[in-house]
Amino acid sequence: MTDELTCDEFLGGRIRLWQPREGYRAGVDPVLLAAAVPAERGQEVLELGCGAGAAILCLGVRVEGLALTGIELQRDYAALARQNSEDNDVPLEVIEADLRNLPSELRQRLWHHILVNPPYFDRSASTASADHGRDTALGGDTPMTQWIDVAARRLRPKGTLTLVQRIERLPEVLAACEGRLGSIVVRPFAPRPGRAPKLFLLQARKGGRAAFHLSAPLVLHDGHTHVEDRDDYTAEARAILRDGKPLPLRH
Repeated sequence: MTDELTCDEFLGGRIRLWQPREGYRAGVDPVLLAAAVPAERGQEVLELGCGAGAAILCLGVRVEGLALTGIELQRDYAALARQNSEDNDVPLEVIEADLRNLPSELRQRLWHHILVNPPYFDRSASTASADHGRDTALGGDTPMTQWIDVAARRLRPKGTLTLVQRIERLPEVLAACEGRLGSIVVRPFAPRPGRAPKLFLLQARKGGRAAFHLSAPLVLHDGHTHVEDRDDYTAEARAILRDGKPLPLRH
């Protein structure tokens, strides 16, 4: 690899991920996203916008025997996802495509589970990044409604969509799910005790009819402030981020 890339460890070193030194870099969000997917051996899983593969490869390490597919718009990130799949010995089919215009063969397929980390920022109300790759990852021009629509169309009956997003966009996501996906569960996650959540995980089921459920937040760090340079994750967060434990959304 080149000096333009770094190799970073996830899940306590069970995944080693090549990603750009500059531009969009995966943090804890994709690990939490992967941990919330209720996949079981033998099932098929799709990630829309897989980037360098952080989320879907973490899922593949946590749950063996899955058939994994990732769709990625940007060529450089798709190439990294393929390399990371090979280096970590986690089979992953990577398809370079725009989710707004999927290849016909993909439009004929359905998956048991879909995971997605749509760009966090609405470009109509935010400033673009100078780095093109980072800007596409954080503020692409595909509307949230289209991410949800594509996922709903590609899910098997009773299949699940699992999504991570900024808390202020929760109403937008719920509106996009209306009439398409049900049995919605939302679990926010907050940086520290007493802090307002900044992000949330949402899971919805195709054909689900259960009532909406809002769970207590997952708190990521112990203490009210960061006091020294050390790992201060809560026990629950550490078990997910370091040990590969599942993240229950109903809590």
